[in-house]
Amino acid sequence: MNQVMGVVGSGVMGSGVAQVFAQAGYETIVVDRSEEQMARTRDKIRSSIRFQKMMTGAAPAESAETVLGRIQFTTNLDALQTCSFIVENVTENWEIKREVYERLNSICMPECILGVNTSAISITRVASLVQRPERVVGIHFMNPVPLKSMVEVIRGYHTSEETLTVTGQVLHSLGKEMVVVNDSVGFVTNRAMMIFVNEAVFMLQEQVASAEDIDVLFKTCFGHKMGPLQTADLIGLDTILKSLEVLYDGFNDSKYRPCPLLKKMVDAGLHGMKSGQGFYSYI
Repeated sequence: MNQVMGVVGSGVMGSGVAQVFAQAGYETIVVDRSEEQMARTRDKIRSSIRFQKMMTGAAPAESAETVLGRIQFTTNLDALQTCSFIVENVTENWEIKREVYERLNSICMPECILGVNTSAISITRVASLVQRPERVVGIHFMNPVPLKSMVEVIRGYHTSEETLTVTGQVLHSLGKEMVVVNDSVGFVTNRAMMIFVNEAVFMLQEQVASAEDIDVLFKTCFGHKMGPLQTADLIGLDTILKSLEVLYDGFNDSKYRPCPLLKKMVDAGLHGMKSGQGFYSYI
C-alpha cells in the first residue's frame, strides 16, 4: 500500500490505531511527546499481537516485529507531511487539541484527511482550526481498537462526502465497519454511555451496591459483556471525567455533572487499568 498513515498520540487508543494500520499493511508514522511513551507503545503493540490468537481465536498473519517494522516513531510532528490520512488521539483537552490542529494545518498536504478520535469534543469545532474543514471527520474507534469491528464516524458541519467515502474505504481495509452520525457533543455512543457510567459511580458512592454487584447485575440482567464500572476502568477514569466535563459544558445540563467520587479517584491517580487501580485492582 502506498498510503502513509499518521497517528498523533500513542496512548491507549493511539497504540491500537497504529497497530491496526500497520497490520493492514500501511506504513505508519506515530508522533508523541516523549521517547518513554513511544517505548511503552512499542511494548503494548508487541504484546497485543502476541496475544491476538488468545483473544480472537485467529493467529496474526505476521509477527509483531514485522508489524512494528512498518511503524516509525518520532517526537517531530513535521514527519507527518507525507501522510494522506491522520488520526489524532491526544487527550480530551481543548487547548491541547487546538495546538495540535494549528500545527497540522501548516504541515499537512492539502488532500490529507484529519480524523479526530475523540470521545465528546465537537468535530465542527475542531474543523474551525484548519483551512480545509471539509477534510476533517470524527473517527471514534472503540477500545480496544484491534478487537472492535465497529467505528462511530462523525460528520462535522463541513465534512465532505468525499472525506466520508475515503474514510469508509480506509476503515474497510482495516476490517472495520462504520456508522455515520451527525455532529453533537458526545455523538451517540458517549452521550448515552457517560450518563450510564456516571450514574453507576453515584450508586457506588451512595453505597447502594458494591462495584462487583453493580457490574454483575448489568452483565446478567442485560447481557452486557462488561459492567459500567469495568467499562470505566477500561476506558480510563480520567478520560471518563474529561468526557463528562465536555458534555456538561456543551449542553449546560446537570445530568452530565461528574460524580464527586469519580473526581476524587482521578485526583488520587486511580485511573483504571492503565494505572493498575480503579474500581478494581489490576496489579
